[in-house]
Amino acid sequence: MKRRTVLSLLGAGALGATAPGRAAAQSKMVLKASDVHPLGYPTVEAVQRLGKKLDQATNGRLTVQMFPSMQLGGEKEALEQAQVGALAFARVSVGVVGSIVDEVNVFNLPFVFRDVAHMRKVIDGEIGKELLDKITTNPQARLIGLCWMDGGSRNVYNTKRPVRTVEDLKGLKIRMMGNPLFVETMNALGGNGVAMGMDQVYSALQTGVVDGAENNPPSYDSFGHYTIAKHYSMTEHLIIPEILVFSKRIWDGLSKDDQELIRKFSAEAQLEQRQLWDQRVAESMKKIRDAGIEVVTFTDKKPFQDAVKPVWDKYGAKHTVLVQRIQAIQ
Repeated sequence: MKRRTVLSLLGAGALGATAPGRAAAQSKMVLKASDVHPLGYPTVEAVQRLGKKLDQATNGRLTVQMFPSMQLGGEKEALEQAQVGALAFARVSVGVVGSIVDEVNVFNLPFVFRDVAHMRKVIDGEIGKELLDKITTNPQARLIGLCWMDGGSRNVYNTKRPVRTVEDLKGLKIRMMGNPLFVETMNALGGNGVAMGMDQVYSALQTGVVDGAENNPPSYDSFGHYTIAKHYSMTEHLIIPEILVFSKRIWDGLSKDDQELIRKFSAEAQLEQRQLWDQRVAESMKKIRDAGIEVVTFTDKKPFQDAVKPVWDKYGAKHTVLVQRIQAIQ
């Protein structure tokens, strides 16, 4: 807490010193950006490219300084720092923003998207724009919703056996992100959902504290989990886009022209990150298969979708109209 407070005060002081309006347009400004992932990861690279464009367009007046690999804390800390103006850009998950802006939680529902292509059509269209606007106009958020980024599909992997059916999950202890909705999703599928930090998963797999976990191919690869849990099933039970947000406190001190530049380059970053993501997924899948990992694919996910109905009944009712709009997109 002390570290976070110091960072917030230092950052807010440095950035808050820039006067709004025309003065901001004439002052050199370093915009801090944060990500939990390392340099080279698609989300980090996309924001760095955004920064280079901003630097070029403003002749060095606006620059972006990236702090990757959780240097300024996790996603929750990044969001808090953006809210007070200690950070400009924060790339965070829907789950973190959903604790403030409930509407975006619709993307956390299991199987709300048919596949990744469907998810992309949704975030590229009116629904994606509306939900970013919900973030921007929410007075409690104190954030500007800039763009969406791909987080891929989350798939089950474990040390015990291939998962080809819902029955194969029964009795398996599967690590899930620390959100009751996600834990209950795994429980509904027949497994035993275990909430656990990502930094603990490798040793938990080694020692048998959990039998498996679920994540996208780049994470399964880069965290080394494929070396222990050798059964990977493309369940795609969760397809959760990520969000790039901007500090409203800093935003309000920028000129309209600078705001428009940031919006323009953010829209481009949404598509550029996607290309980087697809390349990274392809590389990870090749590495996984070359390592002899058994990758299970599905032509019919209906049994899995039917199994999570209790989760939908509990968490999806308030999003019914939005879900209908999402599912109507072809």
